[in-house]
Amino acid sequence: MKVNVAVVGATGLVGSMMLKVLSEENFPIDNLYLFSSKKSAGKKIEYCGKEYTVEELKEDSFEGRNIKIALFSAGGAVSEKFAPIAAKAGVIVVDNSSAFRMDPEVPLVVPEINPEDIKMNKGIIANPNCSTIQSVLPLKPIHDKYKIKRVIYSTYQSVSGSGIKGISDLEEGTQLAYKYPIKNNCIPQIDVFLDNGYSKEEMKMINETKKILHDDSILVTATTVRVPVKFSHSISINVEVEKPFEVEDVKKIIGDYPGMVLQDDLANEVYPMPLMAADKNEVFVGRIRRDFTVENGLNLWSCADNIRKGAATNAVQIAEKVLEV
Repeated sequence: MKVNVAVVGATGLVGSMMLKVLSEENFPIDNLYLFSSKKSAGKKIEYCGKEYTVEELKEDSFEGRNIKIALFSAGGAVSEKFAPIAAKAGVIVVDNSSAFRMDPEVPLVVPEINPEDIKMNKGIIANPNCSTIQSVLPLKPIHDKYKIKRVIYSTYQSVSGSGIKGISDLEEGTQLAYKYPIKNNCIPQIDVFLDNGYSKEEMKMINETKKILHDDSILVTATTVRVPVKFSHSISINVEVEKPFEVEDVKKIIGDYPGMVLQDDLANEVYPMPLMAADKNEVFVGRIRRDFTVENGLNLWSCADNIRKGAATNAVQIAEKVLEV
């Protein structure tokens, strides 16, 4: 059954990738509608051999078009205004911004982990933060088997997380996205700082992890850092669990879990790296080893393309699950 689909923010980095992934997945699209800001309206975009004209997003954009699913990637302010309008018009919105992620009425979904939450949607489904997605995937099977007590995240996040401006800062030496030069530098600030000393990005990871894993008892802390890499985020994850484990068993449950690729062969120096994860849909996990400083501690390393799995692919996978419901 083919359905009408809209992409909001179609000309941006993530919007363009959403179209690419929809095409790769042969998503059953009948009519496709592309929306953007007034500035980008009128642009031509080719999708599956057909040319489409990008429209300016307006309050009546969803009326009378029988749009089943809209993928939003145009920022929080746009989502806050237009996602409820779309939902009221009968559209199921998959929103890539942080606007609705912590709303108790809105499911926050990684399809390999909690697809059942999709059924609770009231017209809006939230796509998690890119760093959260690639972190909770390896955490899920560990939590199911050993029960996680505490998580410490240290992230190494690529400039594409700041969009085209971030890439320009790295490649052209501009300072459009960051206060400081990013080339040959690491910036321990992603998003604004809050009163508690954490950045907004760090609090996103802390709160979203608990919501996706359905467990508020997990203790989570995070330090998020921007690094001079174009695509793919890397994350060092330290985990403390309640039950004893064998490292080889942890490797097996991660290697067997959908959406992940185990890369952990120290003898041959095989481990995940952002360069190899770029333009892939999977999350790559390795450097799995015991943390000897606590009774049941574990270290692991995760790499994933933040524009693909961290945004576009996860959104399209949610849309595919919506059609199954």
